Amino acid sequence: MSFPSENIRNFSIVAHIDHGKSTLADRLLLKTKTITEREFKNQLLDDMELEQERGITIKAKTVRMEYNADDGETYQLNLIDTPGHVDFGYEVSRSLAACQGALLIVDAAQGVEAQTVANAFLALEAELEIIPVMNKIDLNTARPDEIDEELNHTFGFRPGEAIRCSAKSGIGIDELLEAIVTFVPPPTGPRESPLRALIFDSHYDEYRGVIVYICVKEGRLSKGDDILLMSTGRWHSVDEVGFFKPGMKPVDTLEAGEVGYFFASIKTIHDVKIGDTVTSRVGGSTENLPGFKNPNPMVFCGTYPTDSGDYENLRSALEKLWLNDPSFTFQPESSDALGFGFRCGFLGLLHMEIVQERLERESGIEVVQTAPTVTYEILYKTGEVTKIDSPSQLPEVMLIEEVREPIVEANIIIPTEFIGAVMKLMDEKRGEWKKTDYLSSSRVQMTYKVPLAEIIADFYDKLKSNTRGYGTLDYQLSEYRKDNLVRLNILVNSESVDALSIIVHKEVAERRGRALLKKLKSVIPRHMFQVPLQASIGGKIVARESIKALMKNVTAKCYGGDISRKRKLLEKQKEGKKRMKQIGSVSIPQDAFMAVLRLDDEDKK
Repeated sequence: MSFPSENIRNFSIVAHIDHGKSTLADRLLLKTKTITEREFKNQLLDDMELEQERGITIKAKTVRMEYNADDGETYQLNLIDTPGHVDFGYEVSRSLAACQGALLIVDAAQGVEAQTVANAFLALEAELEIIPVMNKIDLNTARPDEIDEELNHTFGFRPGEAIRCSAKSGIGIDELLEAIVTFVPPPTGPRESPLRALIFDSHYDEYRGVIVYICVKEGRLSKGDDILLMSTGRWHSVDEVGFFKPGMKPVDTLEAGEVGYFFASIKTIHDVKIGDTVTSRVGGSTENLPGFKNPNPMVFCGTYPTDSGDYENLRSALEKLWLNDPSFTFQPESSDALGFGFRCGFLGLLHMEIVQERLERESGIEVVQTAPTVTYEILYKTGEVTKIDSPSQLPEVMLIEEVREPIVEANIIIPTEFIGAVMKLMDEKRGEWKKTDYLSSSRVQMTYKVPLAEIIADFYDKLKSNTRGYGTLDYQLSEYRKDNLVRLNILVNSESVDALSIIVHKEVAERRGRALLKKLKSVIPRHMFQVPLQASIGGKIVARESIKALMKNVTAKCYGGDISRKRKLLEKQKEGKKRMKQIGSVSIPQDAFMAVLRLDDEDKK
């Protein structure tokens, strides 16, 4: 059945993590009879094993529903469920480009959180119609009137404007569906124009090649059409078009305003670019649709296969993942300690963790990741400015005029009783207070400027523990600022190990060096010779630890007798150890490379 444009509604669900997006999506699917009670299971759209385990949405999902409204019309509703975590904001912005409206979900007990604010502004930037929804009103701890006040204070919604519902029990779902068809505008693209469709996602299928997710903005796309991908200039013949319900359902044609997929035997993943425009090969459009801003990775780390023979397999696994998630980058690098691998860039620490787990699960390759670092800006004495993403790339001190680190603007939303705890935490992290806004009498939003390097490792965990789980964080890059930063080199057996070196503030370098060496001493096994561990800044050694050699009692066979005999044996052993040390190599276990991450925990103990 073909729907006229005015009966199509494309909308997205945006919210903070755990405010009930996926549960609401499940409820809408049930209510519109898209799925039966028998097919229903919790978090139906979160079909990735990792999403089910963690209870979070990682990838945006699309699904088509049909709804018979009170006005007697039947509407086609295209829902795009989005992630809520700060690291997956890019997924949200891509999904919003395919929509005309957004449901802004707020938990009736938790209220407005940091990601609620961030995602609402993403929707406003995309010029979408926003419908406020208050979910979980059936909880004993729900505070609907207070949350109404927060919505009014933060976004300017009128008191009582938010639709009150419960995705779990089904309260208010009819009212919500009516609001979608009433307030979300229909897509406006003409169907008689040449084809223009926006690619907003894709994934790789072993048998069918690249499956491309599109939103048709103008014209129509049919099976058998010859299409052109405008950024690469390559053309293909369409094998199948269809939509998600929530499984793939083939149709003959997708028309302007509709959301769906196609595949066209595209075998090389580099042919498809997220944000690209699809048009007809003959008589197609010459103008691209506005795509997406490519996100800049914020966190970098080395990713190496545990087995060096898996290098090429790792490359193809990374390429397939990149097709599905172009917000991470990778390029080849090598390390003396770990061999050949890739330098990968991520949007945040959770993003890094998810990519590692997906690599291991989806391709069966075991990887070791080095401690994460951020991008630094280097101003040379010649006036040239470059960016580096690894401590090993930091040039010699005499060439550098200044080193600038990335500063983010962090918005932290907390109950008022935790203001002191957060101020103390931000002080430890070199944070600079900017302002405090009261969202209601019991909740505040605190804004800080803080170095990104200080918050990528364990900041989120500390924030949660210091605020008994109530603190939420959102951040965006603000600027690069000059500071007194140095490279802390780690030498194992007098040889520098580039994968263990870190860039730190000069004031804390010595303390960090000592803590790191103590940690390394506990994870590097003893060898047949003494292994010195040293931390240095430039040519100056600032800390040292030694791993004692494994000793054999060579004098055990001497019963009594002359002491000179024992001395001779001990000297002979000492010479052997010396020779062994010169030719022996120290094996460094994988734990050592992650030791840098766990430093702060060790300090506290």
